[in-house]
Amino acid sequence: MTHSTRIIVKPTQPENHDDWCNLYRGYAEFYKVPMNEEILGSLWRWILDKDHEVEGFLAFIKGQSKPCGLAHVRRMPSPLRGIDIGFLDDLFVDPQARGNHIGEALFKALNDHAKQKGWPKIRWITADDNYRARSLYDKLSVKTMWNTYEMEI
Repeated sequence: MTHSTRIIVKPTQPENHDDWCNLYRGYAEFYKVPMNEEILGSLWRWILDKDHEVEGFLAFIKGQSKPCGLAHVRRMPSPLRGIDIGFLDDLFVDPQARGNHIGEALFKALNDHAKQKGWPKIRWITADDNYRARSLYDKLSVKTMWNTYEMEI
């Protein structure tokens, strides 16, 4: 059995709430971002709202009921192209499940999703010191020349 058939990626469902919360808390902890129930609740409502931009996906190792990875993606206008593309906000794999090609399976599912949506590309950012993830990203995509800035309001 290849790794692609061992990992199942599905849209996030209401019954996944507790496991999703645990994964997302792990994601926030990895990036040292404070997390609370209000933030988790807002994001959860967005994911379940069919009219909201954010869509969630969970990865499962075949035969297991607990998800081991997550991804959140949304539509993003690309004004210079005059089209919509996808933007990957979050991608996280449970540290205990890493090395099982879960990241690759999530990206394959995101690629398939982007094709269904008519997005010709998906864009994302990651921390400069996220070396393990960046090694995967370097295999699957092209690093752009853009630097990211944020302005506090």
